[in-house]
Amino acid sequence: MPRLVLIRHGQSSWNLENRFTGWWDVDVTEKGAAEARAAGELMAAKGLDFDMTFTSLQTRAIKTLNLALEAMGRLWLPTEKDWRLNERHYGGLTGLDKAETTAKHGDEQVHIWRRSFDIPPPVLEAGSAYDLSQDRRYAGIAIPATESLKDTIDRVLPYYEERIAPLLREGQRVLISAHGNSLRALVKHLSNIPDDQITGLEIPTGQPIVYELDESLNATDRYYLSER
Repeated sequence: MPRLVLIRHGQSSWNLENRFTGWWDVDVTEKGAAEARAAGELMAAKGLDFDMTFTSLQTRAIKTLNLALEAMGRLWLPTEKDWRLNERHYGGLTGLDKAETTAKHGDEQVHIWRRSFDIPPPVLEAGSAYDLSQDRRYAGIAIPATESLKDTIDRVLPYYEERIAPLLREGQRVLISAHGNSLRALVKHLSNIPDDQITGLEIPTGQPIVYELDESLNATDRYYLSER
């Protein structure tokens, strides 16, 4: 039966600094790198192997994938990188300290921006220090100015159906290294989680989530690998 493993990137520098990151490209910390290696070692110890891997265009997810594969002795596996697996775009919140943003705008407003299903944060202004319009990796892509979780789902799921689901139907074993919100999109779809519940789901860094799927790609089991 098909098997899909999801892993959120290891701790990033802005996770550590408690800043809104989104599409901005930051690296993993030493702890994040250690989480990635540990994830690879755990997957190898549990006998997992893969035929194809996927990740975003962001360094923290790419590095997590590479460190995990290196620990597995599988750096040679094919990898497809795509912007549609990027983190949710936090718009005008990008780069801001979460505690300072709460002090300025209030708990309720920040909670809406962070946890609402379909209400996005303020847009990122053109010319901002976090404007990615000149970043070569996004050439030809309509970079969002902000995204809600719903917006993120609306780009992740078509990519999953187009590129990943066909491989799973062929029986290939797939590993995806991505981000908290792009993985929420996949977990929501695979586990049939309602709109009003998915925003409360926390996906820890560096912890492989295993989906056992049937021939129709319905989940027959979902578990954190560390718990089995």
